[in-house]
Amino acid sequence: MPSIDSRSRSRLTPVLAATLFLVLGCARPPQPLPDRPVARPPVQKALPRLGFTLQAGAFAKVENAARFSQSLQAQGLEAAYYASGDGLYRVRFGDFPTREMARSRGEALKTAGVIEAFWVVAPDGSAPGAGGPVRFRPSDERGLRASLVESARGYLGVPYLFGGTTERGFDCSGLTGAVYRLNGLRLPRSSQAQFDAGSPVDLDSAQPGDLLFFATGGGGRISHVGLYVGEGAFIHAPRPGQGIRLDELSDRYFQKAFAGVRTYL
Repeated sequence: MPSIDSRSRSRLTPVLAATLFLVLGCARPPQPLPDRPVARPPVQKALPRLGFTLQAGAFAKVENAARFSQSLQAQGLEAAYYASGDGLYRVRFGDFPTREMARSRGEALKTAGVIEAFWVVAPDGSAPGAGGPVRFRPSDERGLRASLVESARGYLGVPYLFGGTTERGFDCSGLTGAVYRLNGLRLPRSSQAQFDAGSPVDLDSAQPGDLLFFATGGGGRISHVGLYVGEGAFIHAPRPGQGIRLDELSDRYFQKAFAGVRTYL
């Protein structure tokens, strides 16, 4: 006759088996978590790159270079004058997909008496025989940023003459547009449009060549822009009657009006 213990074990065995079955049946293997949306960095807005351009003129006075730029503007050509490093101001203008198209437009302007001579500037910035230092546009970002700063420094001391690229000189966004154009990139014309075309960057992450924007009239409307050169400094065209100069963002006036940084590289 089975003992009481053996009978108890025989009764408990089915119960344990059923319990284990339920436990094992309800316990599911670890399931992968559903995919969560991955935060992606904002898509960088790429500026249009210039093709072949034309270069003409060599002026000792910036006012003469500005007037020449105005005559080209009247022909529907975007123009930028710049200090070429040899004490003269030269003008580059237009945007053509091929060298042949650039040369054809240059010949037409020459025939019309708008220009006396011209040189075709390649997309890399070279213009054989054009006079002045030969300058190539860097292909890497670091080199391009350095070139933007160098171009902006070339305008230091040039009078601020309201009206952008007209006979009266540069305004603030005309300056930044010219600096970028000389490095093969086309910015929109106004400071607000330049602000809208860039990608936002925290001030702590700003790099040389980025643009700093200001709402000098209050209300959040962008009304001024300068090119950041690093170490809290920027180059800009401040106001009529003053030369293009270097200022510090730590200045109370600029701190109050500061509206953001935009990058294009």
